[in-house]
Amino acid sequence: MAPISSRRLTRVVAAAAALALVLAPAAAAPTSAVAAPAAPSGVISDLVLKQLIKRMTLEEKVGQLFVTQAWGENATNPSAADKANNQLYFGLDNASQIVQKYHPGGVILFQNNNNTNNPPQIAGLTNGLQRAAVTSGAHLPLMISTDQEQGIVTRMHEPATMFAGSQALGATRRTADVCTEATITGQELRAVGINQNFSPDSDVNDNPANPVIGVRSYGSDPALVSSMASTAVKCFQNNVAATAKHFPGHGNADTDSHTGIPIINRSAADWHAIDQPPFAADIAAGIDSIMTAHLEVPSLDPSGDPATLSAPIMTGILRNQMHYDGVVVTDALNMAGVRTKYGDDRVPVLAIKAGVDQLLMPPLFDLAYNSVLKAVHSGEISVARIEQSDLRILRLKLKDRVLTQPFVNEKAVSQLVGTPQHLAAAQAVTDRGITLVKNDDHVLPLAKSAKVLVTGWDNGVTIPTTALASDLTSAGITATALPTGAVPTAASVSAAVAAAQQNDVTILLTRSSAAVLGASQQTLAAQLIATGKPVVVVAVQNAFDIAYIPTARNYLTSYYYGPVSMTSLARVLAGKVAPTGKLPVRIPTANDVNATLYPFGYGLTY
Repeated sequence: MAPISSRRLTRVVAAAAALALVLAPAAAAPTSAVAAPAAPSGVISDLVLKQLIKRMTLEEKVGQLFVTQAWGENATNPSAADKANNQLYFGLDNASQIVQKYHPGGVILFQNNNNTNNPPQIAGLTNGLQRAAVTSGAHLPLMISTDQEQGIVTRMHEPATMFAGSQALGATRRTADVCTEATITGQELRAVGINQNFSPDSDVNDNPANPVIGVRSYGSDPALVSSMASTAVKCFQNNVAATAKHFPGHGNADTDSHTGIPIINRSAADWHAIDQPPFAADIAAGIDSIMTAHLEVPSLDPSGDPATLSAPIMTGILRNQMHYDGVVVTDALNMAGVRTKYGDDRVPVLAIKAGVDQLLMPPLFDLAYNSVLKAVHSGEISVARIEQSDLRILRLKLKDRVLTQPFVNEKAVSQLVGTPQHLAAAQAVTDRGITLVKNDDHVLPLAKSAKVLVTGWDNGVTIPTTALASDLTSAGITATALPTGAVPTAASVSAAVAAAQQNDVTILLTRSSAAVLGASQQTLAAQLIATGKPVVVVAVQNAFDIAYIPTARNYLTSYYYGPVSMTSLARVLAGKVAPTGKLPVRIPTANDVNATLYPFGYGLTY
């Protein structure tokens, strides 16, 4: 077949973008399981995309650089509360009006914004957003994104397929399991119209006290994280654009960048050895986009600027040294870590000057948008620089089929999301991550005749004790639940101790916020163990809890507290599945973070 001429391709792409509305959403072919086709050759596609950019107004060119949030479960008719939030942040009523006024290149969806209540609703919302985009401005469809990392960071919930998250995958040591998770997650996101996932987390979490990454990371070993993250990139990108985060590396932080600015005091040599390898592997795997980190790395840039605003890091290292020319998106610009040094009018301008392409969720959208326009009008930022980022963004939209297939089939969603095959695959993957660390009483697997109490942590929304007791009962073991909340009171501790004395075995669920288990949970554990009845402690998030329960004789970690993990935990406890997980992190002692209680790679079975 003869090559497509640039003129013909221009007409094809422009027509697809400008007339995408004629693709009736209800009749659109499901795309979730279809691999993204290769983009046209770089020379031809760039020529076409540059012509599209040249026809855009400056306002439209600047708009493409922004990824905004909006409130509402649909694009045009929000609830009163959602309308009030849209008015507060934008002076507009609904998501369609926001898209039509500012021409953003993307929209990000959140559960807290009433965007992701259920899969059919999400599909209707994304179709409405795309309808607003292709009928206004440059008529360019949107990148629609979310944070579906799985595990503790998940925006689309049941009936979608849930996995236990990255660190549980790290415990399996199986890249095949990573690909299963990324493929299924990508298929289900695409089915509801989400075409970009802000995942995988490529941080090497080697600081047990990290308050914001933790189990979002595959582990503490650069080689493990590199292998897992680059596999996720390849398998996500059969269906959606993937985004590696948070460059140049958030794994050693001891401050949450949502509330402050972490300072990473690694040497440049240590950064190259620990934090860089996963991102280099992601780039080699063809990563579509990379998200920045709002933190300082003095060895890479001593200016005191956060990495998001650092030209030495974003351009000098990521672009020039690592040869990455894809899309760079900021972490959310409403986070304190990027706002501590400069005002909200300067942050987006400085990010662009540093080498960033997409500006995610500025706290004052109109101010940010007009600040960038003002910087172009004044000559601080050239039109050519804006167009450079527009080109990267449109390349991604072309590669990801966004320009030609912006809509999804709302009627097909239930056939594509949360299928029995997907759910079974997720359960099998989760089974393999459960990690047995101690079984000194040889109480595991549980005897069929055992009466079991399941007690301990819950957050008032997710009640894993109840889920686990139900799953154990289904496995043929008599189990009752007694949740104690996140901070057990003296009364709840007494009640749990009394119940433990009436049972043969107690399963105690614990959850630390980072490396330190709360005093009240330590008290509960100590008093349960003091009854003399066997107690099996299970850390349902970070693996480090055992350091604070020195008398624990039986210990597992599941890395997540959702239903999928409690079902797998029940299967392991009941002996239906043998534990095969290996620690993806080192467990330090309680008194010395540099001393090791259990090493990376440790794990028992039976």
